[in-house]
Amino acid sequence: MEESETLDFQALERELQIALTLDEKHKRENDAKFRAIHQKVGSYEEFRDIVLASHLKPLEMRDKLGARNQPWNSCARVTSAKASVPVELSKYTDSWPRTSAEFSRDWRRYYCTGPEKYAFLVTLGAQLLESIFCAEIGFGLLGEFLVILCNHFQPEDAQAIYWILLHLSQTQRFGLSVDFLSSSEREKGQRLFQMLEQKLGVPLQRGSKAELDPAGAAQEACVTEETVNVTAMQQLMKSYRFT
Repeated sequence: MEESETLDFQALERELQIALTLDEKHKRENDAKFRAIHQKVGSYEEFRDIVLASHLKPLEMRDKLGARNQPWNSCARVTSAKASVPVELSKYTDSWPRTSAEFSRDWRRYYCTGPEKYAFLVTLGAQLLESIFCAEIGFGLLGEFLVILCNHFQPEDAQAIYWILLHLSQTQRFGLSVDFLSSSEREKGQRLFQMLEQKLGVPLQRGSKAELDPAGAAQEACVTEETVNVTAMQQLMKSYRFT
């Protein structure tokens, strides 16, 4: 065998270790998501903190902290009660939905009023809703979501609602769901984006920098779970065909 064909076992071992580490990280975070759901977390921020702290291990009896003022698990500390609208599981079911069929059952049967439906959506959060509707959003549900989120909009939930709308737009056959929006649902959707604009402070008027200088705006685009910018909001509005 020529030297160029010799296998580099050390490189292969490194690649294997990296793959195993990434796989373990994915499994650990996925387990943390389901654990957070069963703990009935009160907001998306609390859900996210539990996932981010999934790598931490609980203290054992033999562990000695001594005089320690800093919280041991600062990533998983409880967020303020004002973070979002809390919602409890219905007395008729003992778990959060994991599939679109389970969601539709709970949505129709257990959460009947507008405030209940609103709190249900906000509490489930963006990532879980995208997971539930990964194949497609059930017929008519997208329009209902827009109406509920608009009619019961709470300013403190603006960030969470933005991420819900973003993650829903990434589901399969999303364009088909948009096609079936009624005129009243479209009006509610446009009004919802206007309220998000006012709360998040993102200018959406025509002739903005994102339209006049797309390349320059793209350089400034940095969408994280803490910030929303002009380009990101306009792209999301285009996904819903509100521009």
